[in-house]
Parts: sequence; structure tokens; C-alpha cells
Amino acid sequence: MTVKALSSGVLVACVVLGAVPASAQADDALYAAARQEGALVIYGGGPATWYDPWVKEFEAAYPGIKVTVKAGSSNVHADEIDAQIKAGRLAVDAAILQTIQDYERWKRGNLLMAFKPDGFDKIDDGFKDRDGAYLGITVHGIGYAYNTQKIASGQVPKSALDFLKPEFKGKIITTYPHLDDVTLYLYQSIVDKYGADYLAKLKANEPGFVRGHLGVARAIAAGTERTLSFDSFENMTLAETDAGKPIAFTISEVDPLPVYAQIAGIFKDAPHPNAAKLYVSWYLKPEQQKRQGAWPSRTDVPPPAPLKPLSNYKVINNFREFVMDELRMKALRAQYLGFTGEASTSGTYR
Repeated sequence: MTVKALSSGVLVACVVLGAVPASAQADDALYAAARQEGALVIYGGGPATWYDPWVKEFEAAYPGIKVTVKAGSSNVHADEIDAQIKAGRLAVDAAILQTIQDYERWKRGNLLMAFKPDGFDKIDDGFKDRDGAYLGITVHGIGYAYNTQKIASGQVPKSALDFLKPEFKGKIITTYPHLDDVTLYLYQSIVDKYGADYLAKLKANEPGFVRGHLGVARAIAAGTERTLSFDSFENMTLAETDAGKPIAFTISEVDPLPVYAQIAGIFKDAPHPNAAKLYVSWYLKPEQQKRQGAWPSRTDVPPPAPLKPLSNYKVINNFREFVMDELRMKALRAQYLGFTGEASTSGTYR
């Protein structure tokens, strides 16, 4: 099933006449406290393009709060935060990462603030901590992407096995599985279904690797060499499509769709705790959730067209259990490092 581009959402401001709801009063009080702090620092997993539009809108909605986002690898951010905690100089207020194991570890160390904003009860238990130590603010699925000018509609893979076809030799691109836990999760789901020899067969087809899923989408959209992937984030791919690039996103009806949540957590010793709570509360509101270009974490908010609710797809949703098995993760990272070789430091695929 091929998914076409998403149109850009428009934030509509609603003026409510009459009595002010209690939630609005709470928001006003939180904003007043956050404005006194005047700033917010977020460490975000993924590219800056994920965060920049939201930061601009938040600053426009809540003047007087300057937001700084440091985007990049979730694993690197977690190490930086750990170093700050050890030194007793925490500079970050909230983390928005994919490495749920770090939130579990920080929770055990009593380092996270328990916070349950409006809508918390609408988030699937698989995407949050029941005590409110962390919560999913958006959900992503890892599907297929292909260059529409280089791959004919009849050639589009329908399962992971199709990527082993000889006509795709030298054309496939993914992120490095030993560096990205979500991609590792994806690869292992394929190996679990099709057997360990799948990797040897895929390697014979000479796949390329890049740091980060944005690089996957842009390489396929460019179509100069790499023209398809089974390791594609829906929002990044659809953004390229929406920009007029020759790339399409498709979801297999044969293989399950791996999903995971981008997790937000606020630190107990955050320099700007009220600003952090305000941002998470704002991001979780239905009007934001419905226009992310991805699946909302709230079950009471429909995804933006043409995506369907996750209940319409065959999904794998055990990412937390997967990454919490530390011994297995260490062994798998070593195995996939042997599969790809050391990651290129230039960011180009190899």
C-alpha cells in the first residue's frame, strides 16, 4: 500500500467565549511560571528539521520563552546528560529521545519528574511510564521508500525478501543498524522471520549505509545511486514527497510494521521545569498531535491522512522489551558492526 504526501497542517487558534475551562486556567498558570524562567533547553534525538518548526510555533504561542534544541543521536545525548548529572551541572530540561532504556535507567535513579499532562491517559501503555516518568509524544513506523523515477510501480518490493532481488544490487540504503537501535530492531525483526542467512543474502546485494534516517530519505529522493530502502521513517519520506521530490512511502502488507515512540522526559533538577512541562503539555494537545506528519501517541486522535490508525496495520510494538535486554543488545550491535563495517565519519553512505 503506497502512501502519498501529507499536506502541511495549519494550526487554528480557537477563541472560547464564556467560562474558561479548568485546563485553560492551568495552562495560564503554567505559562506564567514558565515565563518567569524565560528559557527551555531540549536535547532531541533525530535531525534539527524535526524540531525547528515546533520550536518556532511554541515561541510564537508563548512569548518570553526562548527554546534551545540540541538535535542529534539519542545515544550521544544520553551520554552527555549522564556526564552533566555526574558533574552536578545539569544543563538540559527535557530529553526527547528514542532510547527508552535510558529513561528506565534515569527513573530507577530517581532523576525524572513524574508528570502527567492532559491526554496522558490516552497514550498506549506501550509508549509511556505508568507513573508519568516519561511518555511518548509521537509514534513512528519503519516502512519502505523508493524513488518513483527509478523504480517502476510493478517493481516496488512487497516484503523484505524482494530486496534480495538482483535488480536491486547496489541500490539499497539503510542506516547503520549497530548505531541506531530502531534500525537494529527492524533488522532483527526481519532476521527473526526469514532466518539468519537473510543478512548474507542482503550483503551480496551490496547495500549502502548512512548515519540517520534523513540521509536515507534524501539519498533516495536524489536517486543518483541508492533508490530504495526498507528502513524509512514515514514523516521524513513524506516530507520529501511533499516537497515535490520523486520519492514515495509504502507499507508492506506481508511483513509487520515496526513501530516505536519518540519519548519525552523532564528531569527533576531541570533548570526550567515549568517551561519543560508547558512544552510537553502543548505538544500533546490534539491540535498538535493530529498534524505531526506521523502517528499520534494519543489513541483518541486520528493520524493525518493518508496514514491510517495503527490498528489497521500488522505491527510489531515491543521496542521497549527489545532494547531493555542489554546483553542481547550488546551482542547484536557487535554482530551488525561486522555486517556493515565501521560507520563512515563523513555521513555519506558506503
